[in-house]
Amino acid sequence: WAQERAERSPAPAVSLAVFFWHSTAEESEDEPPSREEGTDARLSERDAAGGNNEGAVTEEAEGDGQREGEEAEQPDQTPVLSNKPRKKKKKRKTKKTSAGETLEDNDLEDIDSLLEKIEDTNGLSQQTQSGIIADSRPLLYVEHRNLNPENELKRYFGARAVLGDQRPRQRQRQYVRSTWLTAPKNTWPRYSKTGIAMQLVDTRRGVQYFTFEHHREYQQVQFKFLDAVESMDPNNIVLLLQMNPYHVDSLLQLSDVCRMQEDQEMARDLIERALYSLECAFHPVFSLTSGTCRLDYRRPENRAFFLALFKHLMFLEKRGWGPTALEFCKLILSLDPENDPLCVLLLIDFLSLRAREYTFLTRMFQEWESHRNLSQLPNFAFSVPLAYFFLSQQEERSELELSQARERAARLIQLALIMFPSVLMPLLDHCSVQPDARVVSHSFFGLNAQISQPPALNQLTSLYVGRTHSLWKDPAVMAWLETNVHEVLRMVEARDPLVEESEHKRKMRYQSAPRNIYRHVILSEMKEATAALPLEVTSQPVMGFDPLPPLDSIVSYTRPERTNHPSNESTLSLFFRSLLPNFNLQGDIRHDGDEEAAAGQDLNQGVNRLMAAMRDMLANIQFQEPPRDDNPEGDGDWD
Repeated sequence: WAQERAERSPAPAVSLAVFFWHSTAEESEDEPPSREEGTDARLSERDAAGGNNEGAVTEEAEGDGQREGEEAEQPDQTPVLSNKPRKKKKKRKTKKTSAGETLEDNDLEDIDSLLEKIEDTNGLSQQTQSGIIADSRPLLYVEHRNLNPENELKRYFGARAVLGDQRPRQRQRQYVRSTWLTAPKNTWPRYSKTGIAMQLVDTRRGVQYFTFEHHREYQQVQFKFLDAVESMDPNNIVLLLQMNPYHVDSLLQLSDVCRMQEDQEMARDLIERALYSLECAFHPVFSLTSGTCRLDYRRPENRAFFLALFKHLMFLEKRGWGPTALEFCKLILSLDPENDPLCVLLLIDFLSLRAREYTFLTRMFQEWESHRNLSQLPNFAFSVPLAYFFLSQQEERSELELSQARERAARLIQLALIMFPSVLMPLLDHCSVQPDARVVSHSFFGLNAQISQPPALNQLTSLYVGRTHSLWKDPAVMAWLETNVHEVLRMVEARDPLVEESEHKRKMRYQSAPRNIYRHVILSEMKEATAALPLEVTSQPVMGFDPLPPLDSIVSYTRPERTNHPSNESTLSLFFRSLLPNFNLQGDIRHDGDEEAAAGQDLNQGVNRLMAAMRDMLANIQFQEPPRDDNPEGDGDWD
């Protein structure tokens, strides 16, 4: 009986714990649990997986059960019966210890390893014949736990080093709404409804289209914000945030000001507060992870969410959180994958390489190349073969997979060098690598290749080289690149038809860049690409809360016109106003009365005001006396 109890009792506990974790992870997208609930869920897994050390959870359960049963049968049944309540008491003590303030490092790391094993065995991925992992989930699928950079730190340093003594402090703080994008901080003002809401606009073919809406009170704050921006004084925005601490556009604009003043911590905190404000306004059906929820960038109310996500992504990337930044990049792309208003396609390859997600990058290239022509973008043309090269260096793969990855890497990098020869020399220059004499003297990769390319292509190549040159500094990568460069030169000298065809494509395409690429260059702030922006973009003012708005914007409400100055002033009145700021021909605006009867009186009053202004001007004019030289030996010109 003791043996059967030892064999049956652990299995239901583990299955229930696993099922509970999957249910909370998949069904609670719209209402994320609080921090304490998430902690209890993880601790319940620990009780199920690591608490029953005496009962067998692994495949050795039968052997352990037999040993326990044999030991129990030797004396008599009395110790077995007395041991039953003792076991229950021990389990209850374990739960109490787990809910306490101290946790052991090994237990927390066991939880993380258990979750990784569950993900690997849940049937979502399978191995194909070509050696590339085919994931049944959507390409832009986002996991909630990957949006938290703390989870990335725990994978590197362990849960104990990251959590530390945070749990007791979290219990003592006031209740705040838990969110997925950011974690609210105790230093933030108390959140209250800001006047932003999200509405479901339409549902077509399984895709849901949402939009943010501004209520009347938020519109009034927005008008005050526009006045503060026009004043060119950041203090006015600070005053506005003191009254409305969660106004999104004010947070975005002030974040740019703090970043220019090199206050990175405050700039990042303001962006996180803006994301928190927007997430609190989410529609109950809106999902961050499904990849089927859309937002239209043409609506000004939706742009703040795109921009806040992008700026938060850039802060994550600068701090070295590559996997988390990649998840946010996928989230931005899933909001409008057809139009890609912030052109994150120019960034997602770099983040994939930084996060070592080579399989994701190659899968994206395979699935989107047919309808998006990703190979015509320099970043994909060079990053995809680099990803295949890194895959070919992974020793845990089979020899067939390694050979296929090497072949694809060589073929794609040669096509990239033929299509975009102007990338090679700037890339080597940024990597501080001196090419050999054959490459330097050849005209195909020479200075002519950079001068002859269109300006739009120059922006794309400058952006890619300035952003990803650090990934090419590996000596193994340079040796592989050198081999393929010499192979391309052999094809050029042999007059391969592909070389002439690629040159024709470069001349016909890339005549002008679309507006979303300019917007991406401005937000990325890459010096190499910003210097190549055309004059029509650099000559117009660019606001941090709405850089280069779309030309076909869908405006739901407009800002009322100002009534500070009369709109029907004559040219003569404007001329005198430019000379005499105190002059006003029409005086105060009348709200009633007969204008025709008072026309003569207004003319006389206008003349009198003009004369008074002229007298004030003449009275304030002071002629400066010429300097007198008291030196008697001077030339005496002023005597």
